[in-house]
Amino acid sequence: MTSILRRGLLAVALLSSAGLAFAAYPEKAITLIVPWAAGGSTDILARALAEQLTRSMGQPVIVDNRAGASGNIGSNFVAKAKPDGYTLLVGSMSTHAMNPAMMEKMPFRGVEDFAPIAQMANVVNTMVVSNSVPAKNVKEFIAYAKANPGKLNYASAGPGSTNHLSAVLFEKASGIKMVHVPYKGGAPAVLDTVADQTQVLFSAGTQTLPHVKTGKLKLLAVTEAKRSPLLPDVPTVAETLTGFDLSVWYGLFGPAGMPKDLVAMLNEATNTALSDPAIRARMEGIGVEVVKSTPASFSDTLKNDAERYGKIIRDLGIKNE
Repeated sequence: MTSILRRGLLAVALLSSAGLAFAAYPEKAITLIVPWAAGGSTDILARALAEQLTRSMGQPVIVDNRAGASGNIGSNFVAKAKPDGYTLLVGSMSTHAMNPAMMEKMPFRGVEDFAPIAQMANVVNTMVVSNSVPAKNVKEFIAYAKANPGKLNYASAGPGSTNHLSAVLFEKASGIKMVHVPYKGGAPAVLDTVADQTQVLFSAGTQTLPHVKTGKLKLLAVTEAKRSPLLPDVPTVAETLTGFDLSVWYGLFGPAGMPKDLVAMLNEATNTALSDPAIRARMEGIGVEVVKSTPASFSDTLKNDAERYGKIIRDLGIKNE
């Protein structure tokens, strides 16, 4: 037997054994890391996915909340895990596209150290104001801000948060200047805007819409490029400030180096799980739009956003302190 023939037979044997191993996946419990505290929209989405995947895949899918360092602790755990499909991450635009540009010492690379599996959902990002602000729309708000320089305070969940970045982009696009009031989280930022300690907040609808419904906050716009199908009557900021766009997404990741066939299988399982009408209705109720994607399309979104937001953050000198 020639050496070439022997090598060929060995390659066939290895491919066959790899196929058999993959066909048996999953053989044990899968851990789904959420890099934020329990109870938030990311956690709710992850637990809904875990429940569906447990049913469809025949093995437990366990949600593990590993919060801290603006999502970096849990994300880094997955980046360093074995790429065998048993440790996955529900990450967000902020952890992968923003943190690397804002933090000098990152434990991982937001793009290169992960395998994008599926973009799971988009979060409606809103612009709200307290009831003391007389504006009824973005145009009136800009006029009011220009007539009252230095009198408007905007809240955020801290330097470098999506709240902060949204407001800085709005200031730059509109030519106004506001005072930044950072908090140690989204909840106190919302509550102080309701109490009129701060007058403006750009935040996920999961946090703002309940207060809009009770009349404690006024909803002026959403920050995505197009109107949200969840709020079709609410205009975008871009309808007043052309080109304004800040979109927030959640996605499923594995460590870099996962086999493409395994990534494709998990993508299909995720899309099928999130197509469940009960899950879609539940998420829409808190301002989260479930989406369907391919690994390739999600990879493109990740790379494009990392480049776009990274440049904006560096140009504006925003740091997560």
